[in-house]
Amino acid sequence: MSEDTAEALEVWIDQDLCTGDGICVQYAPEVFELDIDGLAYVKAPAPDGGEGELLQSPGATTPVPLPLLQDVVDSAKECPGECIHVRRAADRVEVYGPDAE
Repeated sequence: MSEDTAEALEVWIDQDLCTGDGICVQYAPEVFELDIDGLAYVKAPAPDGGEGELLQSPGATTPVPLPLLQDVVDSAKECPGECIHVRRAADRVEVYGPDAE
């Protein structure tokens, strides 16, 4: 899939299922972060390429940067809590994660 034909994807975490293992942060620290409550959250992209803002509202999504797509997909596959959802931004259909078909 080339960059100009790639579909825009977004990712979110269901904190109710998060086990706090931090595997997602190991795979993609630019996208995921463990908060003080021990659960993982997604981060909003930083406009200057620096540290993104932690999004703590339930169901908050963030775009999946194309260079990090494989890392985000791997984190969804390896997550013991099966709480990472990657979906197409256009129609919100899950493509990786526990609800993907």
